[in-house]
Amino acid sequence: MPDAAPRRFTLPPEHPALPGHFPGRPIVPGVLLLDAVMQTAGIGQGITGQGITGQGIEEWRLLRAKFLAPVAPGQAVEIELAPRGADRLAFQCRCDGALVLHGEFACPPR
Repeated sequence: MPDAAPRRFTLPPEHPALPGHFPGRPIVPGVLLLDAVMQTAGIGQGITGQGITGQGIEEWRLLRAKFLAPVAPGQAVEIELAPRGADRLAFQCRCDGALVLHGEFACPPR
């Protein structure tokens, strides 16, 4: 089970996804932020996390994700997870205390 404490994630400025996203003002692609959330939760890794059955990645659905602010390369992101019943997992991502992303995953119960 992932720790209840927030996990820190930082995408290094030399990451290969950054030169084209966006030239002159790079920002961390949203898909990489969502991937960091999924890794923190153990989604697709066969891990039971946050009280939710650890099923394969194909079983999970992203119900919603709201990107509120861009994240710069090298900027630390704190990922917080919160179970919502037996089949849902809410998440929040913060940079310097400011909310930059929030959403929820669902997994059909077994």
